[in-house]
Amino acid sequence: MANLKPTKIAHNIRHNIQSGLDPWNALRVHTDARIGLGRVGDGLPTERLLEFQMAHARARDSVHMAFDAEIVRAKLKNYDGKIVDVHSAAPDRATYLQRPDLGRVLSDAPRKNLNALKGDYDVAFILADGLSARATHDHAAETALQIMGYLDGHWSVAPITLAEQARVGLGDEIGAALGAKLTVMLIGERPGLSSADSLGAYLTWGPKPGRSNADRNCVSNIRPAGLDPKKAAKKIAYLMIEARKLGLSGVALKDHSSNPALIDG
Repeated sequence: MANLKPTKIAHNIRHNIQSGLDPWNALRVHTDARIGLGRVGDGLPTERLLEFQMAHARARDSVHMAFDAEIVRAKLKNYDGKIVDVHSAAPDRATYLQRPDLGRVLSDAPRKNLNALKGDYDVAFILADGLSARATHDHAAETALQIMGYLDGHWSVAPITLAEQARVGLGDEIGAALGAKLTVMLIGERPGLSSADSLGAYLTWGPKPGRSNADRNCVSNIRPAGLDPKKAAKKIAYLMIEARKLGLSGVALKDHSSNPALIDG
């Protein structure tokens, strides 16, 4: 909505008023935000209440949706590198939601598999379900491939990891097991009432168990109605290049990717 000229918005509002339409409709078409809901007595109009209930149901569905690694794998069909599946120590979705700590730790078999693949990698990409498998199904593969397209050929990439029942901290153990200098975790974010398919990207330099959120950089709301995956990929690639150049990430790594030369196109 920020890209629209105020005069155009005002014209659309006047047109709706003159046509007997809800003037807020001229703004609703440009945002997912719940604006101008109106009132009936001390409650919402029936239409707005039903929209709220539907949005809430979609958010709950996203949280409980089972992760299907094959959906993501199919979207990575043009990737010629190795792809491995891992699972956190949370045995099922109910435990995952009740025990966040188990989502940050690998189960035994995947840890052994990753140790067998250990090398000297610049980056490890982790595509994880998090709190919205829908976001990962829909946007993670596309975003990962776009990121790799923005990197030069001097990056050694570890096997892509598809992680189930994962929290952000699981990326630290995965990165350490693979021997990666940097991890990029693409993970489903906690759904909101207008964003059940929002993907987040977390970059961590020197991944190892015990890293905190202060050690990471986050790019959030990756989805067509939020931060477009292509634009997100360019921002993430920029942060990756800076992290490798400076040997750090988190609060010490500043995002200057708003430079027009970096966001053009």
